[in-house]
Amino acid sequence: MKVISTNIGKATTFLWNGREEQTGIFKYPTDEPLFLSKIDVLKDTVIDRVHHAGFNKACYLFASGHYPYWKGLYPDLEWDWGMFGENLTVEGLDESQMRIGDIYSIGSALVQVSQPREPCYKLGVRFGNAKILKEFIDYGYSGTYVRILEEGQVKTGDKIILLKKSENTLTVKECFQIILAKEKDPIILQKAINNPSLPEYKRDRLKKYV
Repeated sequence: MKVISTNIGKATTFLWNGREEQTGIFKYPTDEPLFLSKIDVLKDTVIDRVHHAGFNKACYLFASGHYPYWKGLYPDLEWDWGMFGENLTVEGLDESQMRIGDIYSIGSALVQVSQPREPCYKLGVRFGNAKILKEFIDYGYSGTYVRILEEGQVKTGDKIILLKKSENTLTVKECFQIILAKEKDPIILQKAINNPSLPEYKRDRLKKYV
């Protein structure tokens, strides 16, 4: 895997249900390296810190390979890397192979895969269409958040190197599906509950389906 774009955003104001709100989802490529800190990406904008950033969502990665699919659905948008609010656009990222708990080096940083991205209404704001939320869920490839085990800099062109594969086989794709599925597959459900790298609050929510 390789980083093909580093992306940050500024606060963008929009109207929602008749009132002004702000979002940091409008991210665009930057030529500067990004510094991955324990709780966020330095110089990036995070408005809602209840649901974004923090230890388990310090940095968001999304695969460049998914872009052609979405460009086909939304050909009239002004496309650039960062469209999904990702800090790092990654070539070769595959959520069906990447496991929750995998540890990678990226640039001088050390990161661990923590959880899939669950879309909120602000993705609809970015795309100008609320139906993308269901489309994103149905597509099944969410990108992934990582926690930062060792802070460091990441730049375009940096390779993403797997250092340790999680012993728990729960993939990011499986985790995304089990969190959002109305009917929970019992085998995948148990893998998620037993995965120590999935945030505890996520596992606690899943336990009620056992």
